[in-house]
Parts: sequence; C-alpha cells; structure tokens
Amino acid sequence: MVFRPRDLASRMAGRRKAGDGYLRETFTLPRDEARARARDFLNRYPKAAYMSSVESWRELPSGDIEFTMRRLASAD
Repeated sequence: MVFRPRDLASRMAGRRKAGDGYLRETFTLPRDEARARARDFLNRYPKAAYMSSVESWRELPSGDIEFTMRRLASAD
C-alpha cells in the first residue's frame, strides 16, 4: 500500500476533535510569503490572548509551504 504525504495529512485531520475550541486556517504559500503570513497572524492574534500557534507545516515538492495556524475563537 503506497501512502502519499497528503494521505497522511488527511488521515490526521480526520482524527482532530472538532469541538476543541480552536479555529484553524490552512495556507499554501511560497516560503517568504508564508513567513510574512504567519508573522501577521501572530501579531493580530497574540499568543497570550488567543493561544495562537503554527499547528503544523510541511514543505511541498514545489517548494511552497503548507501550514495550519490555530487560535482560540475569542480572548478572555
């Protein structure tokens, strides 16, 4: 049985709990744009208030970066 990275990513996404309270956004961008987008996300939603983080990332064969950012829906 041949598994592709995309198959693994889909399988892992299926295991994620839907009601864990986090909002997630997935992006696929060139490396420099990915850095800028992640930096902007963390500036808009600071870790102290929203528990923001890069949940997962990977480099695609094309050189683009696919990453998922997560944050709480609202700050306390």
